[in-house]
Amino acid sequence: MNYDVIIIGAGPGGIFAAYELMKKKPECKIAVFEEGYPLEKRKCPIDGEKIKNCINCKRCSIMCGFGGAGAFSDGKYNITNDFGGTLFEYIGKKQAVELMKYVDEINMENGGEGTKLYSTAGTKFKKLCLQNKLNLLDASVRHLGTDINYVVLQNLYDQMKDHIDFHFDTPVETIEIIENGYKVVCEKGNYECEKCIVSVGRSGSKWMEKVCKELEIPTKSNRVDIGVRVELPAVIFSHLTDELYESKIVYRTEKFEDNVRTFCMNPNGIVVNENTNGIITVNGHSYEGNEKKTDNTNFALLVAKHFSEPFKDSNGYGESIARLSNMLGGGVIVQRFGDLVRGRRSTEKRIEEGLVTPTLSATPGDLSLVLPKRILDGIVEMIYALDKVAPGTANDDTLLYGVEVKFYNMEVDIDENLESCHKGLYVIGDGSGVTHSLSHASASGVYVARHIIG
Repeated sequence: MNYDVIIIGAGPGGIFAAYELMKKKPECKIAVFEEGYPLEKRKCPIDGEKIKNCINCKRCSIMCGFGGAGAFSDGKYNITNDFGGTLFEYIGKKQAVELMKYVDEINMENGGEGTKLYSTAGTKFKKLCLQNKLNLLDASVRHLGTDINYVVLQNLYDQMKDHIDFHFDTPVETIEIIENGYKVVCEKGNYECEKCIVSVGRSGSKWMEKVCKELEIPTKSNRVDIGVRVELPAVIFSHLTDELYESKIVYRTEKFEDNVRTFCMNPNGIVVNENTNGIITVNGHSYEGNEKKTDNTNFALLVAKHFSEPFKDSNGYGESIARLSNMLGGGVIVQRFGDLVRGRRSTEKRIEEGLVTPTLSATPGDLSLVLPKRILDGIVEMIYALDKVAPGTANDDTLLYGVEVKFYNMEVDIDENLESCHKGLYVIGDGSGVTHSLSHASASGVYVARHIIG
């Protein structure tokens, strides 16, 4: 079957590319291929009471399906060029922010109305952080919450499903160059198109690497972020989260001069498992609805590592650390901060007697047996630095879950139109290695759709 445009991947980049094409060029014949399932069929077995460990489903409903990995990731849209990717280097800072605001408007029209837009600009916390050797990055943050984000995604799909051919549970094996465009090869058949948009997200990193090799598209290695997820009583960070919700704070360590940063803050949220290519790591969610809120706040502390020569596989390095955690703990390991600094493993008894009730059932253990000393020293330094702006962060009972790893795709060589060396083949979203967030990925989809429309 022939299409004008085929989109591979139904994450935020693919969704907003399809939506923009449908709205602005309704005569365009579009297909979206997604290896996962529609939103309503995305169910993870370990979300229930009985199964606690990953059973390696054929399709991971947390990482793939309509909405991509971002479907259950707290629904935070950060409108900024300070973090979340380098899209602005390709399309300009002004246009990047304008597109992120445009995405926000679409979300508001499709179920997000009434949610709050937070901003760090002009707040007293900027000065407080600088006084304590911390840097609070500027951003506007729209928090939809996992629950409202689900509603927005469903509303977008309901608008598109009668105008666009969605092929779920249909992984693409490869892309072939043909005379007038591209052939998308699937187990269920082959499909041809004039333009092809690849938006496979981080979970498609190994597939993207294979396609780039086959089509001789140049790439370069990207970084990997490694660290822990911190869980503590919500009141400790409430003065920050009530006003800012998401605070991206960067600290430069004294010992190694590494940058450690907060990431994905979830006020009154929960800590969850995440499966990436069979490796169990940790993440966090929070909800807009009060009925699902908890008494805890969680956030990640991450250290970026970028390798060049002779070792270039940053993701492989992160995977090896995560696999070590899985080997020692059968999955995610949890440790009290007090136990970590005293050089002893945590036990179920110590955690039960602590002031913080874990929201994730994880194995008590010793993170110093998993994380490299340089990374762990930086995280400990950062916790003591945060304690100065949020007293109580360095309490003995603060929980650390490990490991948290953010895998980034290798950076694909694309031009100012986000087009590869093959005309009409675009690479967008986190699968490009250029964007690292919901807002940047969504904006890249709109950008490419407008370029195709001309």
